[in-house]
Amino acid sequence: MELLTTKEVAKLLRTKERKIYELVSQNAIPVSRATGKLLFSRSLIEAWVRDHLECAEGIERLEVHPAVLVGSHDPLLDWAVKESNSELASLCDGSLDGLERLIAGKAVAAGVHIFDPETRSWNQEALRLAAPGLPLVAVAWAKRRQGLLLPPGNPRGVQTLSDLRGLRFVARQAKAGSWVLFRHLLKEAGMTSLDLDVLDRPARSETDVALAVAEGQADAGLAIESQAKLYRLEFLPLAWEHFDLVIWRRDYFEPPIQRLLDLARRESFSARAETLGGYDLTGMGEVRYNGG
Repeated sequence: MELLTTKEVAKLLRTKERKIYELVSQNAIPVSRATGKLLFSRSLIEAWVRDHLECAEGIERLEVHPAVLVGSHDPLLDWAVKESNSELASLCDGSLDGLERLIAGKAVAAGVHIFDPETRSWNQEALRLAAPGLPLVAVAWAKRRQGLLLPPGNPRGVQTLSDLRGLRFVARQAKAGSWVLFRHLLKEAGMTSLDLDVLDRPARSETDVALAVAEGQADAGLAIESQAKLYRLEFLPLAWEHFDLVIWRRDYFEPPIQRLLDLARRESFSARAETLGGYDLTGMGEVRYNGG
């Protein structure tokens, strides 16, 4: 999250600092006082500006988003995008990165799985904080089982997170939903990433985690069950997560997204999920968040 000072926000909005202080005093602009001084999230400020656009026919009519799917990497989604002939391009670099790109208007949809420890919920809280008032909907894609990927035979005898102390661990990039979840799981276990021998280079996808373990570069990594099955690795389950598609409301009805969702209702989709392993399709297609 990029944080701005009062001066930087004033420059961004092309106004005087005095006006920013006035908006803060009226609780009219998103701001944080966590450090004792005023700090502003750039993404929230940009969302706030978008929320205050005025047009007689509605701002959604003015926006054209590129046919790009961003966010988290998911093997089932990869397959469905191609199999459905959706004509969507993919740029998957983590849930938080995807949400930022989506809010900035650089995509039609984002795959996300962002855990909120306070509410113990998935994705809705992140959307409420990052995209207040924006016409976004979150549609359930699948539940996925997350866990530790370990070498065949589990030579280190890993049974709990505490057994990872001192072992080589392949982490995910900071904006990956998996890393958000793993930090929470470590905290519950009374640990931090400093208790692990974290590899210098993070994995940027579920597949990269599996390859690092399969090739002996790491003793363990966090990823979804399907990757353990694909690379014949041991799997220690830790949590079921909600993977949702966050979509601009207007784009939900356009052909690329409709082709994708139509495929997801077919038997071939269920069969593919079963073959991959570690998926639960209960509730697929349900609207889990409706903003704006």
